[in-house]
Amino acid sequence: MDFVIADRIKALRDYIKDRGLDGVLVSKLESLHYFSGFTGDDTMLVVSGDDAVIVTDFRYVEQAQLESPEYRIAKQETGLLLRVSEVIKELGINNVGFEGASLVFDWYGKLSELLGDNISMKSIELNSLRQIKDEEELQCIRKAVAISDRAFEDIITFIKPGISENEVAARLESVMRTLGSQRPAFTTIVASGKRGSLPHGTATEKLINAGEFVTMDYGAVYKGYHSDITRTICVGHADDRQRDVYDAVLQAQLLGLSRVGPGASGKSVDGEVRKYLHERGYGKYFGHGLGHSLGLEIHEAPTLSPRSTCEALQPNMLITVEPGVYIPDWGGVRIEDTVLVTDTSREALTSVSKDLIELDV
Repeated sequence: MDFVIADRIKALRDYIKDRGLDGVLVSKLESLHYFSGFTGDDTMLVVSGDDAVIVTDFRYVEQAQLESPEYRIAKQETGLLLRVSEVIKELGINNVGFEGASLVFDWYGKLSELLGDNISMKSIELNSLRQIKDEEELQCIRKAVAISDRAFEDIITFIKPGISENEVAARLESVMRTLGSQRPAFTTIVASGKRGSLPHGTATEKLINAGEFVTMDYGAVYKGYHSDITRTICVGHADDRQRDVYDAVLQAQLLGLSRVGPGASGKSVDGEVRKYLHERGYGKYFGHGLGHSLGLEIHEAPTLSPRSTCEALQPNMLITVEPGVYIPDWGGVRIEDTVLVTDTSREALTSVSKDLIELDV
């Protein structure tokens, strides 16, 4: 792991140098983990051209020594921001970058006051450095995906009329935890019947009835890395309308998968799928982006959407492909895979079936 962190620190140094900065303050937990390996909280990193310091307190000193051997430890006893400001001054950093999207306003003001007028602070983003995954990250994500796949294989043996959406969510989360997930990747979505028209319909006390679709969107977290899967199943036999909607979403999802690859733009992949659903008569019921990346966060760049800024997907980027149709007062369908962009094509990491599953009731 040490050589991986060393490579990431080098990339960080190159990144800030290109922006005319002497150093950078890393405060976002996901960035902190990525650049140091540290998994605690109440901690910040200060990285200059020739030094790397982790600022933490008594609770985490030993942990930081174990997890972040590339860093020198600066123990804080009188306040995190005060110690951070001292480290910045000790390193002779005159122009420091910080993560403007994560450092809260009050902390920015306090830190500016502590640093004084001779040190300038510039807001930068570091998320782009995490878009292309290394092999160690991919191993963790593959494991998280495998956990969520196995949870799906279990849940289709568990769902039956009369159980609640909450019970389904609890079962998914319990199975994933047993298989090694640290926590749910996000609040588990279980939307049955007419509630399927809610794209983010988190589980409720509603009981599942025979003849209903059940959409489940959930994920695992393994060593900090997320998976994301959505499947929609039918409790009993699907009627003609359910079959048509399901087929439209499935074909749209397969089309989206086929268009993912190195060089593809986020807008173009999304646009082709959106056009297909419009031709099937369901375009107005697809109101969100086609997909997003994931890793240490459940939603990362790049994205597949009409507003995507991704000009070209690159090898070792991850992306979800998740079209959906949501019809008010009827229900909905969404199908989602986590996909790896390869050197020449793509690899769907999610492996469980996408064929319409009709449970015996």
